[in-house]
Amino acid sequence: MEMDRILGDELLEEVLRRLHPHSSFSSSTADVSFVSKRWLRLYRSSKSRLDLSLCPFYCTGPSLSSFLSHFPHLSFLHIVIPTVAGYPFSAFPDQILHSISSSCTKLTTLHLDHAPVSLSPLLSLSNSCPHLTDLSISLSTSFSLHWLRFFRSLQTLSISFGYVLGESKHVDDDASGGKYFDAELKIENLTMSYTLRGYGFDWLWRSCKSLKKLQLVRCEGVGDDTSVSSFVNCFKGLREVELRSCGFVVHEILSEVLVNCTSLNSLLIFNMASSYGLLHQFITHSGCSLQQLDLCVPHDLINNHFLSAVADRFRGLLSLRLNMCHLVTGEGLRTMVLAMTNELQELALIDCKVEPGLLTILGQRFRNLRNLDLSKNRMLVDNEFISMLASCNCLRELRVRRCEGLTNASVVSMFKSCKQLERVDIMNCPGIDAEGVELFVLNCPGLRRINVEEDKLSDVSRSWASKKLVECSSLTYYCGSRYIPRVLFVYISFNSTCFKTKDDKSQG
Repeated sequence: MEMDRILGDELLEEVLRRLHPHSSFSSSTADVSFVSKRWLRLYRSSKSRLDLSLCPFYCTGPSLSSFLSHFPHLSFLHIVIPTVAGYPFSAFPDQILHSISSSCTKLTTLHLDHAPVSLSPLLSLSNSCPHLTDLSISLSTSFSLHWLRFFRSLQTLSISFGYVLGESKHVDDDASGGKYFDAELKIENLTMSYTLRGYGFDWLWRSCKSLKKLQLVRCEGVGDDTSVSSFVNCFKGLREVELRSCGFVVHEILSEVLVNCTSLNSLLIFNMASSYGLLHQFITHSGCSLQQLDLCVPHDLINNHFLSAVADRFRGLLSLRLNMCHLVTGEGLRTMVLAMTNELQELALIDCKVEPGLLTILGQRFRNLRNLDLSKNRMLVDNEFISMLASCNCLRELRVRRCEGLTNASVVSMFKSCKQLERVDIMNCPGIDAEGVELFVLNCPGLRRINVEEDKLSDVSRSWASKKLVECSSLTYYCGSRYIPRVLFVYISFNSTCFKTKDDKSQG
């Protein structure tokens, strides 16, 4: 208690701010809030980020406002509304937005998932949070987008559309009478999910003149006929395009990008409808200088001939990710590798055929690799893997999830050959046991994150990782062609004076 009196509020708040918040080996930083009311107040004051899962059974608008008022420096807020069968949520998201508007005036990032919001709380949010630069929300399909002009600082926007029974079809106001003038939106990163063909987005495309990254997820179209003609207006400075499970709309977008976009340097396509001709035409005739290419497409689209075209057209690739390319042979990959420069920094061959000798060639060719992902290659064995690592001295991130042929010998090679490793994923590798994991944690000096099953973490591994502030996770999900760690949420009961952190297993 003497030390508690010596530490002033500002000094103690700075200490709490510097505590490592994500280590699963050490006790949660929230535990410090139980020391005293003063520590609880300063702990809340020190937080700039909060992740919540809220349900109307336990939370009301006034109680949320009261809770958020204890976090005066909050800049990042992520709220998930879990789905409860048979319970109406129509008003609850609006109550949340009104609470945020009244309590979190310093917000720069707001993500509100799984429930559509209305216009009134959005307008209130734009007035109360003028510094908001990142917004992620859900809207109904009949919702106009002209409210965006009131968010003058917005640079990153993610919108998920949901159809509500009985709603009318959304028609862009400009297309039906020219009610609004074009806006100068500052949006640079735009994500749209579940858009339907025929819905009007003409005003949005004409107003996004600074767009640098476009991501479409499970979209059936980019708008009605007017919207499609305006879609090319945002291509002038476009640098990244991600198309995830968009079916045949991929063909429409690729055709427009091929003709109108020359600034593109990153392309991701996940689960497109089969059309080898268009994809091959884009690769061979595009005026872009791609630096990142990420493909997870039907098995018959990526073959040796396609890889040769990629190598000829994009020799300066910095990142190449291929997923489920079952028709690609070792010879095709060798041909591509020999045609490319040795500047590649990221390579992923997920669920591909890794033939004997190929990894050795890849390692010797690409000595500057920083990220390597060989997940789901069940036939990968120690000798091949170790031979590649001997040349990959610059690796910082390594994933071998579900590589059933690897053993502890590969783990030893990881920390002996790759001194700069920071993040490793060795989940679902039955040949790697607790002893191998312990050796790795003890001997990998730069380790910051490891994905491995909990039952493979010995007491020694946990203790040592806690001292080194290493984050451990056994919960990840698959998104596109990348593994993403599950988010930790804070579940709050407003009928109690305390709260605790849990993982989101219940959220699926």
